[in-house]
Amino acid sequence: LDILMKIKKLAPLAAVIMMTAYGSIRSSVSAMTRGAFTYLTKPLDLEELKIYIRQALEFRSLNENVTYLNDQLEAQNQAEELIGTSPALEQVRTMLRKFQNVDVNVLITGESGTGKELIAEAIHENSERKDRPFIKVNLGGISLSLFESEMFGHKKGAFTDAHYDRKGRFELADGGSIFLDEIGDMSLSAQAKVLRALQENRICRVGSDKDIEVNVRVVAATNKNLRHEIELGNFREDLYHRLSVIVVRVPTLKERAEDIPALTDYFIQKICAEYGMEQKKIEPKALDELCGMEWPGNIRELRNVVERLIILSDKTITLEDVNTYAVGTF
Repeated sequence: LDILMKIKKLAPLAAVIMMTAYGSIRSSVSAMTRGAFTYLTKPLDLEELKIYIRQALEFRSLNENVTYLNDQLEAQNQAEELIGTSPALEQVRTMLRKFQNVDVNVLITGESGTGKELIAEAIHENSERKDRPFIKVNLGGISLSLFESEMFGHKKGAFTDAHYDRKGRFELADGGSIFLDEIGDMSLSAQAKVLRALQENRICRVGSDKDIEVNVRVVAATNKNLRHEIELGNFREDLYHRLSVIVVRVPTLKERAEDIPALTDYFIQKICAEYGMEQKKIEPKALDELCGMEWPGNIRELRNVVERLIILSDKTITLEDVNTYAVGTF
């Protein structure tokens, strides 16, 4: 990028090379402190530029690994967020304790927003793999054309934009756990590739003819009825049986409504801290109103509503605030 360009937004993993015809110590320091990978002056030496581009690609590859490690640390913090004392949630906790020392694949089912990812993190954090990577994959966000590269990696030159070797999610999770979210959204061809990896405990990078052994525990999640999807021909029965050695159903928020006060209090404290705001209080009548709502979006919807109430209310969240702002149309 030319240093005179106004940068609105960059991808978080972008490695930025700044160039300018107005070279100075001040401008170079400014570029580097704002996150530039390196700084070049015009006229450009193309051979030098190629070297820096190769180094930048290597830097980006390392940065991706750091991102996954940060996700692992975040997972350790979020695993503590299984908040509540309801019988429905306690039943889930009891089940998690029963198989925490058994290294088997787990399928988590439940509606959107119920906290399936938190359950997956708790499974990993209470297993013998807790000190190894926990890699999260949203399968609904990966296009079919990129699936193999994302999941199994690629070799340099395997396709047009493959400028360097890259590890896939399975390889990054070696020795640890991989969380396959929205498993029901995979195409049948993608399902076949994942099944092979699970059956043989090995993967092959795109563009390579060598298999790589991986030791990965799979925790999968879905909001779909996979048995029904099998009947419709949308999901492989053999893959289902590989994934569902243990099945954990996460209750809806309506099924654990008695946890709403504790969840609301937790979200108020956390969100106020995130915004650097003074801790707010909530009136008992306002809390009663939240407890009586339907919550089709489950815990995710509750968090969004609490965040909205924190932003729009005064020091205390009142019943009027809930009636005015909770539904999102005002």
